[in-house]
Amino acid sequence: MKTTIKSLLLFALLVCAQTLRGQNTFTNPVIWSDVPDMDAVRVGNDYWMVSTTMHFSPGAPIMHSKDLVHWETVNYIFDTLNDSPKNNLEGGNVYGRGQWAASLKYHKGKFYCFFGTGGRSFLYSTTDPRKKWEIIWHSDTYYHDAAFFIDDDDRPFLFFNGSHIQLREFYPDFRPGFKEDGVSCEVIHGEPRGLLEGSHAYKHDGKYYLTCIWWPQGGIRTQVCFRADKIDGDYANNMKVILSDDAGIRGRGVAQGFFIDTPNGEWWSMMFQDHDAVGRIPYLMPMQWKDSWPMLGDENGKVGKVLNMPGGGKKCKERISASDEFKKSKLDIVWEWNHNPDNSLWSLTERKGFMRLKTGKVVNNIFEARNTLTQRTYGPKSEASIRMDISQMKEGDHAGLSTYCSKPGTIEVVVENGQRYLLMTDRTEEKARVAYNADIVYLRADADFTTDNAIFLYSQDGKEWKPLGDSFHMVFNLEHFVGNRFAIFNYATKQSGGWVDVDWFHFFKR
Repeated sequence: MKTTIKSLLLFALLVCAQTLRGQNTFTNPVIWSDVPDMDAVRVGNDYWMVSTTMHFSPGAPIMHSKDLVHWETVNYIFDTLNDSPKNNLEGGNVYGRGQWAASLKYHKGKFYCFFGTGGRSFLYSTTDPRKKWEIIWHSDTYYHDAAFFIDDDDRPFLFFNGSHIQLREFYPDFRPGFKEDGVSCEVIHGEPRGLLEGSHAYKHDGKYYLTCIWWPQGGIRTQVCFRADKIDGDYANNMKVILSDDAGIRGRGVAQGFFIDTPNGEWWSMMFQDHDAVGRIPYLMPMQWKDSWPMLGDENGKVGKVLNMPGGGKKCKERISASDEFKKSKLDIVWEWNHNPDNSLWSLTERKGFMRLKTGKVVNNIFEARNTLTQRTYGPKSEASIRMDISQMKEGDHAGLSTYCSKPGTIEVVVENGQRYLLMTDRTEEKARVAYNADIVYLRADADFTTDNAIFLYSQDGKEWKPLGDSFHMVFNLEHFVGNRFAIFNYATKQSGGWVDVDWFHFFKR
C-alpha cells in the first residue's frame, strides 16, 4: 500500500511539474498569424504594440499585453484612410498600399505613432492608447519604413528611406515640414550594399542605435544594428549583425521588429518571418547587451522554439481573431473591412442578432467589392464557419466565405436565372457547382498552414458537412502584401439592393 501511495504521489508531482513548466514556457512563433512590422513600448507593466494592416480598415491595430506572449487587439489608430477615392474602391484600389511599418514611441505621458501609406505620411498621438488617436503631423511625401524617435532633451527626429538612410528633425510643436535649422543629414550612405528597411531607433546607456533588416548577397533576411555616440553621428562605420537565423525554415530569415525591456530588467525582442500563405508571423526571443551591442536569440544567436516566459509579466487575454454571434450593436474590434467601408450598406441593428450585408455598386468580382468583412487566419490550422440567410439575394449576387488574399478561394452562393447555386472558386475561377434551394446555408473553410491548403464545405443544418470542390492552395504575394484572411462578402454583378443576414461567425484555432 505504501509503495502504491508513494508512486501516486510521485506521479502527481510529475504532472504538477509538467503543468507548471507548460505555464512558464511559450512556443515560437509566438503569434502564428499575420502581424508584421511590429513595434512596441512598455509603460509600467503594460506592453503596447502596433502592426501593419495595409488596405484594411480600421487600421494600425493597437494590441495590449502583460507578458509579451498573449496579445489582445484593443484599438485602432484610425478608422479610415482617405488618401484618395481609391481607398473607397472608387476609380481603382489601394491593394499593396495603405498603412504599414508603423513606429511607436512613448514620451512624457504621450504615445506617438508614425507610419506611411505609400503615398503620404502621418504622425498620430494620444495620452491613452485605448482611446482616440489624433493626427498631429502629416505630409504628402511618403517616408519609407521610418523610425520616429524623441531624444532625452525632447527633440523629435525621423530616420527614413532604404539603403541611404536620412535623418530629419521635427519642429518641437510638430508644425508642417521639418525644422529649417534642425538636424538634416544622411546617416547611412548605402553600405552595406543592399536594401535596408524596417528602421527602429533607440537610445541606451547614452548611445544611439538604428536597427534595420538587410539582405546580404546569397544570404537570408538579417537583422543589423548601427551605433553612434550622438544622434547624427557616425552610424555607417559602426555596424553589427545582431541576428541571422531562419528558425529552421530554410531561407526565411527572422528579422524586423523591436527591442523591449521587462519590469524586472530583462530584455526581449520580437521579429517576424515570411511564412507563405498565413502571412508574416512574429517570433519572441531573449536579447542581451554584449559590449554595448543588442544581441538577439540564445547564446548561439538562434531564435529558439520553446522558451521560458519573460519575467515580471502577468498573463492576460489573448484575442486577435475570434468568433462573433453579432449580438451587439457595435462591430467587434477583431473585424476589419477590405478598404474603407460604406457604412450605409451594413447593419447590426436592422435585424437584431445578425450582420446584414447589403449590395451597393455593381461590380465584376470580389476585388471590387466594398464591405468585405475580414479576420486574420491562424496557424498551424484554423477554421471558420458562418450561418447565413440568403433569402433576399438578387439576380447576379455573390455571397459567401473566402480565404481572402490576392489569389482567393471561396465557397459562395450565386443567383443565376432565378436559381441559387453553391460555388467553389479558385482564384475567381469556378471549380465546382451544386444547385441549392434552401433559404439558410452554412459555409465553412478549413485552412491548414502546414501545407497551405484549404478545403471548403457546406451544410443545410450545420451538422452534416459536405466538401465542395478540390483542395485550394493558398499563397502569399506582394499584390496585396498580406496573409490569407477569412472573409465574409456580398456583392452584386447585375443590380443592387439585395442583402444577406449572417447569424454568426465561428472561429477555431487547431
